[in-house]
Amino acid sequence: MRRRALLVSGALASLASVILRGVGFGRESAPRTGPRAGYFPNAILRTHENKPVRFYDDLIKGKVVLINFMYTNCDGLCPRQTANLAAVQRALGDRVGRDIFMYSITLKPEEDTPKVLQEYAKSNGVKPGWLFLTGKPEDVEKLRRKLGFVDPDPTVDKDKSQHIGVVLYGNEALDRWAACPALTDPTEIVRYVLWMEPKNKQAAD
Repeated sequence: MRRRALLVSGALASLASVILRGVGFGRESAPRTGPRAGYFPNAILRTHENKPVRFYDDLIKGKVVLINFMYTNCDGLCPRQTANLAAVQRALGDRVGRDIFMYSITLKPEEDTPKVLQEYAKSNGVKPGWLFLTGKPEDVEKLRRKLGFVDPDPTVDKDKSQHIGVVLYGNEALDRWAACPALTDPTEIVRYVLWMEPKNKQAAD
């Protein structure tokens, strides 16, 4: 448990910096219409509502977002992580889906079809503005690495049951990114996310 905690701590230290630097990854050919258009893949994913979406253009560009990875048949961290993020969604209220967006990407796209994800979202009381996403395995893996959800130990990294339990949050328009444990107190996660907004908007809220 202590070793796992240290690994998560190390992941948090490097997660946002991977995105900020873009080190070690080739640039994408997507139109450069935002600060991360050349970094984030524009992979086609499917939502739990079975709608096709482009990762950068439709989900990330110009938005404040929270992103985590999970899978539906997980009996370890995932249920607690999802329940905690559901509390975050409730705390943010109708801002989710309006100017803050939540995305959970499955680590097992071969199993987690849109229908399976829809049932999972429904069973967890997920409301509009929070999408559960699946896609081609190679696209999901590329996104996982681009987003920095990689364990430094290759053996652990291959074991999906030991996936990194963090949530990445950021404001793509301002190119602000950070991460925290997904089980952080929901009120704290809300506070962190709101820090991503411009100061004048924070004051108005």
